[in-house]
Amino acid sequence: MRLALMIPCYIDQLKPEVGIAALRVLEACGHEVVFPEAQTCCGQPFLTAGEVERAKPLGAHYIHVFESFDFVVTPSGSCSATIRRHLPSWIEGSAAEQTAGRTLEFCEFLASEEGGGEALPTGRFDHRVGLHASCHALRELGLGTPTETRNAPIADPAAKLLSRIEGLELVDLTRRDECCGFGGLFSVAEEAVSCRMGLDRLADHQGARAAVIASTDASCLMHLEGLATKRGMPFRMMHVAEILAASCLPAEDDGSHNLRIPVPAGDADADARRDEVRDGTR
Repeated sequence: MRLALMIPCYIDQLKPEVGIAALRVLEACGHEVVFPEAQTCCGQPFLTAGEVERAKPLGAHYIHVFESFDFVVTPSGSCSATIRRHLPSWIEGSAAEQTAGRTLEFCEFLASEEGGGEALPTGRFDHRVGLHASCHALRELGLGTPTETRNAPIADPAAKLLSRIEGLELVDLTRRDECCGFGGLFSVAEEAVSCRMGLDRLADHQGARAAVIASTDASCLMHLEGLATKRGMPFRMMHVAEILAASCLPAEDDGSHNLRIPVPAGDADADARRDEVRDGTR
């Protein structure tokens, strides 16, 4: 089975270590992984800006680059949702439908029968982790169960993979599926609202005493990281692929696997800082 690794723009330009981690994990599961260098943006920025006509050429190029592969795997819920949900409406024909159907989010693929995530060694990661649910992965791809639905529960593939790691404690959040406020161009057009939403999410993770905030989307993590850094909040942001690579695979020689994760504050301190964040005084 030949896999194509589709790397989102944010990861390519700002977080290449996420793409490397995803590659290492996929190869550790026994897959032949190809990175087509002709790949470009999936078109999501145009879509969120309402410029669908400008997204269509990118959709056509996506089909040209990826249609020959068995699966296209991307470490991004938002990019995979863009292709799966919208590519067939941009481009007519079976090629668009088939390519869209074979495009899977990284954790979604690993947790599938074809993905072979069970083949990963059971690693160790002695940290409290808060899992941030990507809106696109949760609501467009159905990777998990949103709180507003009455449908039968659906297991979150990311949570399933993380739960196999010894020492890793997934913390309970009070609003586990609330948006971080990034939303692509929304964070530019509605900066104040976007930041307020992000601070609410950080306060929730802080109240749960998470040391690490994980997600399937680097864009969400970068938004939260910017807010946390500005306020001196000692979270480490890690894509799920990075946690899997760091805990389950042999360390790389360059030392990039070494994690320096702060110990979360005690309950009283966490509660005080959470109140400060929510009140806007921090």
